[in-house]
Amino acid sequence: MEILWMLIVGGIIGWLASLITGRGVPGGIIGNIIAGFIGAWLGGLILGNWGPVVGGFAIIPAIIGSIILVLIVSFIMRKMGQKNNHNHNHHA
Repeated sequence: MEILWMLIVGGIIGWLASLITGRGVPGGIIGNIIAGFIGAWLGGLILGNWGPVVGGFAIIPAIIGSIILVLIVSFIMRKMGQKNNHNHNHHA
């Protein structure tokens, strides 16, 4: 049951991060959960674990870490998209 709770909270953290940044994470719900987990880890590394803890996540650092992660991922996806579009234009 605890793992399910962690998945739900991780998904919500990832979803909040994509809402706040206005950028989606590829992979839908699974992408949000992964972003929430990695973001929580990243936030914990950068900010430590403080504030309210829900489902094993220190919520505030987790959300901040997820926002950073979503911004990085969307930046990389956009760069890759530009590169792919550039290549397609070359071949046309």
